[in-house]
Parts: sequence; C-alpha cells; structure tokens
Amino acid sequence: MKAHILYIGLNSEINPVMLRLLNSHNEWDGVVADSCPEAIRLFQEQRFDLVLLGNGLSEAEEAQLRKQFCSQQPAIIVVEHYGGGSGLLAGEIRQALASLNQNND
Repeated sequence: MKAHILYIGLNSEINPVMLRLLNSHNEWDGVVADSCPEAIRLFQEQRFDLVLLGNGLSEAEEAQLRKQFCSQQPAIIVVEHYGGGSGLLAGEIRQALASLNQNND
C-alpha cells in the first residue's frame, strides 16, 4: 500500500520539485499544498500518513498546522523538511514511516 504524504511549502519554485520527488517513489503518493488554508483543506478531504513542513512557513503557521492535523488525526507524523538532497528527503520519509509502522504494530 502506498504511503500518502502531504508537503506544505510556500516556495513556488521548490513545490514542483517536491511533488516530482515524492511521486518518483512507487511506494509514495505525494500531494503539495502552497498555503496553510490549502493544506488544511486537503487534510480534511484525504487521509495522509505523513506531513512534511517545508520552506517559508513561520513558527506560528507550523504550530497552527500541527495543532489542526493532530486534532483530526492524533497519530499523524509531522516532519520539518527544509531542504537538502533527495537522499535526505527519502531518508527522512523512510524513518518517519518506519516509526509509524512500529507504533501500529
């Protein structure tokens, strides 16, 4: 089963790259939001296994999103991802999903 991943980032140049990277893995289904309201709407409409908080979000926005997501889905994993190579991204996602799977066992 594919892991559903939501990436929220406010950098319009990075978001298409993130979408491509997330969906380049057969085991992941990535969705990108370019605003907090869009991220909240997507989270209400779909079930995600993992949320990645990206560039451009303020601390207050990150806190608001975490609170919103955790109130709807207490077991959701939220990871801060501010860049690095695709290998770093893949490692962060695999580590987060592994911890999710351990918690579900």
